Amino acid sequence: MASTADFKNGLVLNMDNGLWQILEFQHVKPGKGPAFVRTKIKNVLSGKIVDKTFNAGVKVETATVDRRDMTYLYSDGSDFVFMDAETFEQLNITPETVGDGARFLLENMKVQVATHEGAPLYVELPVTVELLVQQTDPGLQGDRSTGGTKPATLETGAEIQVPLFINTGDKLKVDSRDGSYLGRVNS
Repeated sequence: MASTADFKNGLVLNMDNGLWQILEFQHVKPGKGPAFVRTKIKNVLSGKIVDKTFNAGVKVETATVDRRDMTYLYSDGSDFVFMDAETFEQLNITPETVGDGARFLLENMKVQVATHEGAPLYVELPVTVELLVQQTDPGLQGDRSTGGTKPATLETGAEIQVPLFINTGDKLKVDSRDGSYLGRVNS
């Protein structure tokens, strides 16, 4: 159990028949009336984000979430196989649990896997990943009708929008949360 005073970003609450992770919170003390805590929480399994208000001092049940460093090994049919960096234990995780981050997974990539009572909840990729451009059309000088971007296919198969000067074979830095181009990596 935790009080609203113990809230912090990343804390996982066990409430409303589900696990909810606190994304952000704010203690509010209005001039009139009791204090309260305004939170933005995300359902760990479905990804649904909701706003919830708690009265100050309310006790909420917390869930024990174990975050472990793991290495992505390979895709086994429909599942993804990860290996624990300390125990070398392998764990099969479904594509639904891996989520959209699967588009940027490379073999031997270090990730964090969160589990609750042995069941995988989600996979956290590094915020930035470095990937090679497998295919992109050459940028035409003066073509600004698309806002100066063009599609590029990365080595993982993901397609993102990149500036016109990017060529096939370039190594890019990509934000794994939304797939946005962050820059070119000089090798």
